[in-house]
Amino acid sequence: MPEVIFTGEKGRLEGRYQPAKQRHAPIAIILHPHPQFGGTMNNPVVYNLYYQFVNRGFSTLRFNFRGVGRSQGSFDHGQGELADAAAALDWAQSINPDARACWIAGFSFGAWIGMQLLMRRPEVEGFISVAAPANLYDFSFLAPCPSSGLFVHGDKDAVVPFSAVNTLVEKLKTQKGIVIEQQTVPGANHFFDNRTEELTELIGGYLDRRLPDTRKSDNAA
Repeated sequence: MPEVIFTGEKGRLEGRYQPAKQRHAPIAIILHPHPQFGGTMNNPVVYNLYYQFVNRGFSTLRFNFRGVGRSQGSFDHGQGELADAAAALDWAQSINPDARACWIAGFSFGAWIGMQLLMRRPEVEGFISVAAPANLYDFSFLAPCPSSGLFVHGDKDAVVPFSAVNTLVEKLKTQKGIVIEQQTVPGANHFFDNRTEELTELIGGYLDRRLPDTRKSDNAA
């Protein structure tokens, strides 16, 4: 799991990057929760998301937003963090020029940032949004949502009520040309405490349904 440093809008950004074994492998970018509430790239949900993609043959990057860990800058209420995510994708593409596609996965605040990046980058063909904070941030920019993907939520989430995410998902499901799936992890709170294994299995199953067999890999975890 090599440590990497790449250049963002406000200076260096630190990350962890696992290159794929195959030259034409797709890219995955993993985005962490809110920086001002303890969110980092080492969050357990982020860590497990990372390896779901690594183990399926993606060139996978997770990183710290500005002001977190060794990443330079300071919290910018979403605008700057979106620029960081774009810089992360630019960096991953620069060292994987033959990559055929890209996926974005985000947890909580990271899900909000990821869906904004999705709207700006047509090469993103899939997404996973975990505990998307639909009651805390405006997701109306998804008009229309350009790619198919998965929303996952805990049914005991006291931070983001299930009803808020469900309203967003039902709206997106009316759009043509994409397939939006929604899954619920029973007993899980916003942080998926003691439910990370169930979350990981659910996401892995979704990826296996979406990805061609040729993209699955025995890359070491």
